[in-house]
Amino acid sequence: MKSKNILADIKSKSLKEAKDEINIILSKLEKNDTDLESSTDDYQRLIQLNNHVDFLFKRRVKEISVSSKKSKN
Repeated sequence: MKSKNILADIKSKSLKEAKDEINIILSKLEKNDTDLESSTDDYQRLIQLNNHVDFLFKRRVKEISVSSKKSKN
């Protein structure tokens, strides 16, 4: 399972840390007074954070699946 070239500072975040940063960025993007360049940078970071969260969930699902198969045997 690849982590889609996620930045190192994002890879090191826990699920809670990533979720908190996502919420901060979303709040910032929802304001009407943000400039386009800043919004574009925030959006790119949001995509990276989303990819990281997706990776964490997929990895956890795989771990649960493997654990479930082992316990059945």
